[in-house]
Amino acid sequence: MTRAAIAMNRNVRLAKQRWPKLTRVALIALRELSREYRLSVALGDLLYIDERWYVSHAGLLRIAQRRKCSGIKVECVGELSDPAATRWAFKATVFKPGDCKGFAGYGDADPSNVSSLVRGAEMRVAETRAVNRALRKAYGIGICSVEEIGTVPSRIEKLPPQKANGNENGSRPKVRDRLCQIIRQHQLDPELVKAYAVDFCGTKTLREATREQVENFVQQLADWVEKDRNALLCQLNSYVRPKQEVVA
Repeated sequence: MTRAAIAMNRNVRLAKQRWPKLTRVALIALRELSREYRLSVALGDLLYIDERWYVSHAGLLRIAQRRKCSGIKVECVGELSDPAATRWAFKATVFKPGDCKGFAGYGDADPSNVSSLVRGAEMRVAETRAVNRALRKAYGIGICSVEEIGTVPSRIEKLPPQKANGNENGSRPKVRDRLCQIIRQHQLDPELVKAYAVDFCGTKTLREATREQVENFVQQLADWVEKDRNALLCQLNSYVRPKQEVVA
């Protein structure tokens, strides 16, 4: 069996575990996306929301890296932005090898079209949407990115807010508690887990990750540590920075 076939079967198996009500059509689409773009369910490249597949920002960046993207230029569109109203618009241009003009995409964000989970980060959301649209144009990716769906709520957001540890938004503490439990139970290095989480979510810091990205990471971490702790440790150890040499 080829490496591509193994990755495709792994995607289907993990998707069935994470989304038990997948339809036959959705599984066919998953196989095609796996084959065409080498997207990974385990890494959070693909998400299934309201019976549709969405690609993540991290997945798009991995596609761009594999296909030798020459660069991405991002600029704020001043005439369409209003900082006082936290309304932002960006233009992103993706350059492929040998391409002189590039592929442009626009992204906008304001409090009316972003999830409550990222309220206050409209500028970063607008930039991400612009980059995602430019990448999808450049590499012919027909499915929408999850960062572009705006205020369409996920199943998590539809749940009523609960109080936990004195916080009205109960989902965050529950996710953190589960992550801490996994780290303690399996004696993992918290700093390495944090570095892996940032890489998994495709953000500069963990604070910038969405709740769904963090929950996907925690679920993937829990599955991996149960199945093959040694392989997970190898992955975590890849984030260890080499010690600097002491100059006499």
